[in-house]
Amino acid sequence: MKSEALLFAGVAVFFLLTDTAYIWFAREPAGIAALTVSCLMSGVIAFFCLVNHRRKGQRPEDRPTGEIRERAGRVDFFPPHSGHPVVTAAGVTLCAIGVVYGLWLFLIGFGVLAAGVIGMTLAYVGRQGG
Repeated sequence: MKSEALLFAGVAVFFLLTDTAYIWFAREPAGIAALTVSCLMSGVIAFFCLVNHRRKGQRPEDRPTGEIRERAGRVDFFPPHSGHPVVTAAGVTLCAIGVVYGLWLFLIGFGVLAAGVIGMTLAYVGRQGG
């Protein structure tokens, strides 16, 4: 993860320099906001990768002598079919239509969206790792 952290840190520095030049020459709020958010988001990814590298150490693919067999075994848990993504999509759709047709439809859509997001978030809360 260290190489990924350095890569995204470089991207963050690039956006920071670009944002500074854009602020100096353009003074246009939408571009400044977009470049600032891009810098912050790539910085967050770099920070995440660096923290994971420090917490978990080097991965086999980070070492020149790493072997493919070192990554063998169970990868992770992949959930079965779920209806929560469909409910979430319906909620987003109702919210978008509610912007056009009225607050009442937006609030219904927000409720459906909240139910979908909470369902996806808490679906496997009690699952034991292993």
